[in-house]
Amino acid sequence: MARKPNTKPLAKFKGPLLLVGAGKMGQAMLDGWLARGLAPKKTAIIEPQPGKAIKALGKRGVTVNPKTGPKAKAAAAGAIVIAVKPQIAPDAVPPLGLHVGKGTLIVSIMAGRTLAFLEDKLPKGTAIVRAMPNTPAAIGRGITVAVANKNVSRAQRKLASDLLAAIGTVEWVDDERLMDAVTAVSGSGPAYVFLLAEAMAQAGVAAGLPATLAAKLARETVAGSGELLHRSPLDAATLRQNVTSPGGTTAAALEVLMGPGGFDALLTKAIAAATRRGRELAG
Repeated sequence: MARKPNTKPLAKFKGPLLLVGAGKMGQAMLDGWLARGLAPKKTAIIEPQPGKAIKALGKRGVTVNPKTGPKAKAAAAGAIVIAVKPQIAPDAVPPLGLHVGKGTLIVSIMAGRTLAFLEDKLPKGTAIVRAMPNTPAAIGRGITVAVANKNVSRAQRKLASDLLAAIGTVEWVDDERLMDAVTAVSGSGPAYVFLLAEAMAQAGVAAGLPATLAAKLARETVAGSGELLHRSPLDAATLRQNVTSPGGTTAAALEVLMGPGGFDALLTKAIAAATRRGRELAG
């Protein structure tokens, strides 16, 4: 059976929730929090170029671009979620120290930005969680992997899980070094699936199908198979075997895909390359 959407109310926490960056991922998270009962008046957003949806939330009570600077009164946030592009992190993160209080939790979803980087830019002793979601979060079907620094309490870890669950499943690791492989598998993974659909459509055209039909067949097959994998208690290998009749058409195709230098080998090399690049970007 499919997992039901997470409609459980958010855990209570002191202070407002500050979202830094309201792009596609930030907006998806915000929508999830509000749907689960987060009070607009308890929410603030820092977004230099707010779109119509964010401006509309301002009319509902969400604080958009709170004033900062020496003369501004920066109240400590209960949680700060950093969802900006990692390239601007050196400029965007340090000013957030004004909003960090004794019990503030930082949750960063910036790719490649390590706990050490965040600890260096924020007040000493700040509780920080580094997380890596993926793009299916836009429809509440993402998966996020998180790792916490030593300052995160049990209650804060639960709060981080609660906030991240607004966009899908949450898993935790204890070793931050695994985050590069996580990024390579699930963070970048949707692109591999989209490439599969793209390649299937092109192969269908090469086999004689009209382009429009080939594209639809590929799209619906990938989407339907993903939903079956999501709902079924069976693992991927068993589902594959269930489609494969000995000596049939699927077996003929898999003989090519699973042969030397085939799909398994290529994907292993691809994920290894993405993992290496993640380490390079993290410095």
